[in-house]
Amino acid sequence: MSDTPAARILVTGATGFVGSGVVERLAIAPDREPLLGLRREPETPPMHAWAAIGELSPDNDCREALRGCQAVVHCAARVHVMDDPEADPLTSYRRANVQGTLNLARQAAQAGVSRFIFISSIKVNGESTNADGSFTADASPEPGDAYGLSKFEAEQGLLALSEETGLEVVIIRPPLVYGPGVKANFASMMRWLSRGVPLPLGAIHNRRSLVARANLVDLIVICLEHPAAANQIFLAADGDDLSTTELLRRLGDALGMPARLVPAPAALLELGASLLGKRAVAQRLCGSLCVDIDKTRKVLGWEPPVSVDQALRETAEAYRQSTLPS
Repeated sequence: MSDTPAARILVTGATGFVGSGVVERLAIAPDREPLLGLRREPETPPMHAWAAIGELSPDNDCREALRGCQAVVHCAARVHVMDDPEADPLTSYRRANVQGTLNLARQAAQAGVSRFIFISSIKVNGESTNADGSFTADASPEPGDAYGLSKFEAEQGLLALSEETGLEVVIIRPPLVYGPGVKANFASMMRWLSRGVPLPLGAIHNRRSLVARANLVDLIVICLEHPAAANQIFLAADGDDLSTTELLRRLGDALGMPARLVPAPAALLELGASLLGKRAVAQRLCGSLCVDIDKTRKVLGWEPPVSVDQALRETAEAYRQSTLPS
């Protein structure tokens, strides 16, 4: 066994959906040691070493957390919120996602950290694609909301900081991430399907890219050391685009509850949703958003290790276990 100490890697957002997956993966690697970047001291000690980094802000001091770290995986963010109640959401997003990120990255460069992996969002590219089109990593960004704009501005600031300091920056833009423990809209779909609720989504002919958490984590870990990843932007996806109708059918099969889908016209659904003030929800259900991962494959030699159906089965099983009576 080697006497070389494991490389310490700071993971921000370590208790979140993606960050916790990164921590779990790093914890089983003998040559890497995850360090949890937490906002405050945990009430109960976590399984792994942790360091307080405070709220994601322009002025918090992260120097102690960064001491001795080889790399940072920056998953923490002010996340996208539909119908954001903030009077000025862009200012709030910029404070956390732009100024807070650059503050952390600047201190990382000063601490001698060699690589900074930034989990961005496909919303930097835009909100939707044509049914036969796909976003690419090198296409001109067209963020459509405050969250997407804040992520794009953070990317630009990180790349400029890289030129200034030599810090290697890797940017990863995922679409919707799912997997065991997923919440929000994906969990709602599983709840509807499990209850046998008829859904008017049986004739949606869109195409949407998703990424299983296991696949995204695998890509993040590869980007920690792959020499060709430095100062690159990569898109992440499962490589198997699905329509909303097909996703619900496969997810129903995974749950053991065949989806009860009514073939309502997409245009009618979008009209009804607009009248109810839910246009954004309808756009996600009926519109297309496809991601081209050819650059990720070619530059890194990466293939998603987990198939969509396997990931859906694992997600469904975790959901079933969570709903069992205690």
